[in-house]
Amino acid sequence: MANRGPSYGLSREVQQKIDRQYDPELEQILVRWILAQCSGDVAQPVPGRDGFQQWLKDGTVLCRLINSLHPRGQGPVAKIQASTMAFKQMEQISQFLQAAERYGIAATDIFQTVDLWEGKNMACVQRTLMNLGSLAVAKGDGLFVGDPNWFPKKSQENRRVFSEDKLKEGQSVIGLQMGTNRGASQAGMTGYGMPRQIL
Repeated sequence: MANRGPSYGLSREVQQKIDRQYDPELEQILVRWILAQCSGDVAQPVPGRDGFQQWLKDGTVLCRLINSLHPRGQGPVAKIQASTMAFKQMEQISQFLQAAERYGIAATDIFQTVDLWEGKNMACVQRTLMNLGSLAVAKGDGLFVGDPNWFPKKSQENRRVFSEDKLKEGQSVIGLQMGTNRGASQAGMTGYGMPRQIL
């Protein structure tokens, strides 16, 4: 952890709100998937938020995970080594993040290195791993290991092709959003500036 004291006031409230987003059930699913996907290359973590963070903190588990989603020998992270030095651990986490973005995860769905390394936003780490699992299932290239029902399904493209005649038919229809002039008239309207007639 970074050398920081406890937070107070608004900072503490924000951190507590972030901490409440962490899902212990999702943690169990992610641990089962990572263990299955890495097939014995990684050890079981200590249950709980702190145990999950310590398990992923050095970046080796994440790098093994992203490499397992590619054909053998074509993994994006060439050198995976456990290290106790902070900058080496953070470098491996960023290698995973770059590889995940190249794999197809949107940049907005990827956590920051300090979110994991300092343990400040583990819910964001969970979301990134969940998106990675969903994408691996959706690719259907045979490299995903585990139960596909662990992750929500990604939407698939449903392209439709209409003929020219069908498209021209749509141009002659007046949509209800444009309103209607049926039954409209200026009957009963008075000119501007005239006094109101009270009968």
